[in-house]
Amino acid sequence: MCLAIPSKITKIDNQMATIDVDGVQREVSLLLLADAQVGDYVIVHAGFAIQKVDEAAAKETLKLLREALSLMGRREGD
Repeated sequence: MCLAIPSKITKIDNQMATIDVDGVQREVSLLLLADAQVGDYVIVHAGFAIQKVDEAAAKETLKLLREALSLMGRREGD
């Protein structure tokens, strides 16, 4: 199973982008997305940005993932 986490493009250099999720940055290829721009949210798989995601949907997904992570942390510390 793969969990797709929306990532924001912060920099583009040729066909490579720097993406950011909560301060964690990494490099991904944009070869599969011709129209990606700085500020776009994308889904990444195996080092490739594969799909653009609406900003509102991306932010809501990130919010829900943070909430789930918080709940998991509380369960472990019961």
